[in-house]
Amino acid sequence: MNFEFSILGLFLLLLLFVPNIIWTKFIPKDYENYSKRENKILLILERIGEVATVVFALFCGAKFSWSLLLIIIFILMALYEVYWIRYFMSSHTMKDMCDSLLMIPLPGATLPVIAFFLFGIYSNSIFLVISSIILAIGHIGIHYNHKKQCNLN
Repeated sequence: MNFEFSILGLFLLLLLFVPNIIWTKFIPKDYENYSKRENKILLILERIGEVATVVFALFCGAKFSWSLLLIIIFILMALYEVYWIRYFMSSHTMKDMCDSLLMIPLPGATLPVIAFFLFGIYSNSIFLVISSIILAIGHIGIHYNHKKQCNLN
């Protein structure tokens, strides 16, 4: 296991964090009604997964080398950016956040989680693979519950 700093991991994390930072200026109007109902176990798994994914993405030792897997990772992250552009151009509701993108359900949660899972495979980091699975359970689970609430409203 190689724990060297990864510029590629940093780049992917920037693609992840920049829209999320911008989101803090465009929080959905009804977000507090959803966030206070979040499952505490899913929230804990999400937080553990977030921290672990950041650490292991930064220190997975991955070097840049073109491969089909890396292209797929970049496509997933490009779609994630498209999701955010669409959201920022919307009316900023939870429904806008929960809408699918090109038939991809919960794209704000699924796209980055799958990208980091694949990045774990690309970088041969079992720790990144495991942390992205933990993140997936928490993050996608929370977004799935938000989607169910959106459908009820």
